[in-house]
Amino acid sequence: MKENNVRKIWDAGGCVVNGWLAIPSGFAAEVMAQGVAGLAWDSLTVDMQHGVQDYGSAIPCWQAIATTGVTPLVRVPWLDEGAIMKSLDGGAMGVICPMINTADQAKRLVEACRYPPLGQRSFGPIRAGFYGADYQPAANASVVVMAMIETQQALDNLDAILSTKGLDGIYIGPADLSLSLTGKVGFDHAEGTVQYDAIMGILEKCKKHGVKAGIHTGSGDYAKKMAGKGFQFTTIGSDSRLMQVGMQVELAKVKTAGGTLKSGPY
Repeated sequence: MKENNVRKIWDAGGCVVNGWLAIPSGFAAEVMAQGVAGLAWDSLTVDMQHGVQDYGSAIPCWQAIATTGVTPLVRVPWLDEGAIMKSLDGGAMGVICPMINTADQAKRLVEACRYPPLGQRSFGPIRAGFYGADYQPAANASVVVMAMIETQQALDNLDAILSTKGLDGIYIGPADLSLSLTGKVGFDHAEGTVQYDAIMGILEKCKKHGVKAGIHTGSGDYAKKMAGKGFQFTTIGSDSRLMQVGMQVELAKVKTAGGTLKSGPY
């Protein structure tokens, strides 16, 4: 079966550097998957929750990623077993599921990602079958399952969630977590804040339970900082956000806000 970079990096004790695909375009996914100047993402996640993606646009993205060694993942819209199984059949090699707040929800997530006897995933790997004739017997050990921790309720139930058999990792949604804890949205939280303390608390409990810890970040600098703290999966922004940042940098060289560039004499 096609190798899952996420597991390979975890087995080596490293931190996965994940990209985020919000743009519903196979070409945009191809650009991200190809990398630049010898640098490449370890995995790329099609965002079907907040990204402008659906199943029809996700397939071309996974097809584009499949031309490289990058591992294709998905953030599903919600805890919907049908959507989870269909995404795996479509070629995702790992699932990130939002708003997992209880152990029962974590159990449902794991069971949707695992074939019997470990779960309830229905057989029909329409695209995933291209990953090898051994897909079905190998999938349970290969597919990565990550639950998003984003609310006070999830924090209250964290030990029970992390005790879920078959759950590979958690993924912190810093914006929703901040919203739940403080009523305000924020990313890349500074030390000494309520949000930062909660994030570090989640990390420590993950270490205690032997579950991988992941987090969404707004910059490479913060992703590197979180990896240094012990996170094993970090996402840097998204394709749309990286486009905005690059655009801002280049436009700022020639224009001021609201200003017009004056040309010189011919």
